[in-house]
Amino acid sequence: MPEIELRRLTKRFGEHAAVNAIDLSAEQGEMLTLLGPSGCGKTTTLRMIAGLEEPDEGTIRAGSRMVYDAANRINIPTENRGFGMVFQSYAIWPHMTVLENVAYPLKVRHVPKSKRLELVRKVLDMVGLSGFEDRATTRLSGGQQQRVAFARALVFEPEMLLLDEPLSNLDAKLREQMRFELKIMKRRLGLTALYVTHDQEEALTLSDRLVVMNGGIIEQIGTPQEVYERPATRFVAEFIGKGNMIELADEVQHSRDGAVISLRTFSDPVRIVLPADAVRLDGGSGRTSVAGKSCLFIRPEKIALLADGADEVGRHLIPGKVKERAYAGDHQEYLIDVNEHTTLRVMAAGNGWDVGAPVRLRIAPGDLVLYG
Repeated sequence: MPEIELRRLTKRFGEHAAVNAIDLSAEQGEMLTLLGPSGCGKTTTLRMIAGLEEPDEGTIRAGSRMVYDAANRINIPTENRGFGMVFQSYAIWPHMTVLENVAYPLKVRHVPKSKRLELVRKVLDMVGLSGFEDRATTRLSGGQQQRVAFARALVFEPEMLLLDEPLSNLDAKLREQMRFELKIMKRRLGLTALYVTHDQEEALTLSDRLVVMNGGIIEQIGTPQEVYERPATRFVAEFIGKGNMIELADEVQHSRDGAVISLRTFSDPVRIVLPADAVRLDGGSGRTSVAGKSCLFIRPEKIALLADGADEVGRHLIPGKVKERAYAGDHQEYLIDVNEHTTLRVMAAGNGWDVGAPVRLRIAPGDLVLYG
C-alpha cells in the first residue's frame, strides 16, 4: 500500500484550478519531489496533504488512513495527520533555545519530560547539533537553523516528511552540502518524504522520483534519469535542463516501429530513423503530425562534434558551421548553424573549433525525442 495516495485532488481559487484533478502516490521510503515553475500547483498540493489548505474535490490517503475525502466530508486536522513539516522560513522561535524548539512537538503531544529530553538529544545528534541544546536560536547560522527545523520535524517520528523549499534560504555551497546530508538522513531513517522545489539541480540530486507540474496538472512522473533523458512532453523538455528544440517544417513519416524525419542542412537533407520509444504523439493521441507542427529534441551534451569531412560507416553525420563558442571550465559550449533557421547548442570537451569552422555533428537516434 502506498504511504501517501492522492486521487482526483482538486483546488480552485475562484475560477482558477490551482490543482486540477491530480492522481499521485508515494511508496514507503521514497523521496518524491514536486517540481515546476511558480504557480504550477506544487506548494498548494503539499499544503492540501498537510491539511493547511482544504481541497475542493478528491481524496488523500496516508497508509491505511483516509485523511481527506471531499465526498464523505472527512477532513483530519493537521495536528492529527502525523506528518513532519519543514518550510522555507524554518519558523524557528527566537525566544526558545534549540532544545525548547525541537521539544515543542513532543510537549504538545504530552510526552513526559524525561522522554522528551531523550528524544531531542537523539535527533540533535542525528542532524549534527549535539551539544547545542542550550544555544539560543538567534546565535545560530542559517544552516544550523535549518537543522533545528529538520530536528523538530523528525523528533516525534512522523509517518511522512513534507518539505517546502527547505534549502532555498541557504547560500549555494551550503545548499549543495545539505542536499547530500538530507539524502543520507532520509535513507538511514527509511522516511517517506514529499519535497517541493523549483530548483532543478536540487530535484535531480535528491529525488527517487520526480513529479513535473505545470498549470495545475502533472506533465510527467519518473526517475530523474527518465525525466531528463526522456521528457514526456515538450514542456518538460524545455523546462528541465538545457536542450535543443528543432522545429521541423516537413511532414514526419510515422510507422509502428518509430518515425523517419528528413533534417534540412546547408547541403543535402539528412534522413534520421527514430525508434518507437523516441516518439511522443500529441500526448499519446496517435495523430499523424502535420507540416510545421513537429519538433525534435536533444540535449547539448548528447551531440558529438567532429571535423568537417569526417565519415563513419553506418552513421549519418549532420554538417554545420560554428556560429559562436564560449569557455565553460571543463568544456566548451558551441552554437552550431545546421541550416538557415536552426542553430544547435553543443557541449564538448577540449579546445575544439573556432568561429566559422565547418564541422559535423554526430547524433545517435536513441538520444532524440520527437514531439508531434
